[in-house]
Amino acid sequence: MTTRDVDTPLGPARVTVDDPIRDVVGTLLLGHGAGGGIEAPDLLAATDAATGLGWRVLRVEQPWRVAGKRVAAAPPKLDEGWTAIHGEVGDLLTGPVVLGGRSAGARVACRTAASLGAAGVLCLAFPLHPPGTPEKSRAAELTGVAVPVLVVQGDSDAFGGPTEVQVALGDHPATVVAVRGDHALKADPPAVRAAVQAWLSALP
Repeated sequence: MTTRDVDTPLGPARVTVDDPIRDVVGTLLLGHGAGGGIEAPDLLAATDAATGLGWRVLRVEQPWRVAGKRVAAAPPKLDEGWTAIHGEVGDLLTGPVVLGGRSAGARVACRTAASLGAAGVLCLAFPLHPPGTPEKSRAAELTGVAVPVLVVQGDSDAFGGPTEVQVALGDHPATVVAVRGDHALKADPPAVRAAVQAWLSALP
C-alpha cells in the first residue's frame, strides 16, 4: 500500500494505492462517503475483494476531507474534484477502470461514469433518498449509467433498502445485492466482499 497526494482545483487530494500480488488486470477507484473516510468497512471489504482478483484499487480522499473539513462539498464540487483526481492518476489506470464508492461517493461515480469512460460502477450503500423523504429520489443517477452497475445495499438502510432500489431501477439492468445491516454496511463485511468479488469476476 502506498499513498500519493495529487493537486486539484479544489486543493490537494490523497490517493491510497492497494496493489494485488499478481499482474494488474483492472483498476477500481473508490470514493468515500460524506461522513467518513476511506477506512470504512465496506470500502475495505471491496478493496480486499478486488485485489484478490488482480485489480489495483485506488481509494480516493476528496480535497474537502484532506483539508480536515467536516461537511462535504456540494455535488458539483465533488464531481470536479473526482474528475481532476482521475486525470492525475492516469499512470495507475491499468486495464478496465471501474468507478465506485460508498454513499455520496457512489453518487459521484454514477454521475461521472460516462465522462470518465468507466467500464462499470460499484455503488456501496447508494443513498436513494434522504431518510424519511422517498419523494426526493436520486434514482436518475443510477438509471443514467450505461455500463454495468452493482448496488450493495443494507436491508435496513434508511436511505433506501434493496427493494426500494430495485423498484426505482425499473428496467435498468443493474445488479442489486442485499446484505445485512444499515447504511453503514458494517454488519457483514464478508457479504459485501462476496458480492463485489462475484460482480467483478463477471464483468465483460
